Amino acid sequence: MDDTTSTAAGQASAAASTAAAAALRARREQHWRKTRRLTAALLLLWLATSFCAVFFARELAGLMLFGWPLSFYLAAQGASLVYLAIIGGYAWRMRRLDRQFTAALGGQA
Repeated sequence: MDDTTSTAAGQASAAASTAAAAALRARREQHWRKTRRLTAALLLLWLATSFCAVFFARELAGLMLFGWPLSFYLAAQGASLVYLAIIGGYAWRMRRLDRQFTAALGGQA
């Protein structure tokens, strides 16, 4: 009778451990899916900024910003500011995602 009780308790513990591991995997997959989505969106923004500044340079040259052609301004200043904003946005959002993931793990343990 004692062996049956300890075996049932061991099986229940193993099932709980397996369920916890599955939940952890699910949370980790969700975290990485959000991370990849954010990275892809910011890379597309980076690509669009780089591509548009060069591809539309002739059209943008007719517009003036602070006395300079807009195409020159985008190449010299604007794109760099967009890149800085991309880095800042990535750091801010990843900090939030990591905190949410850590909080979810803390509630699970």
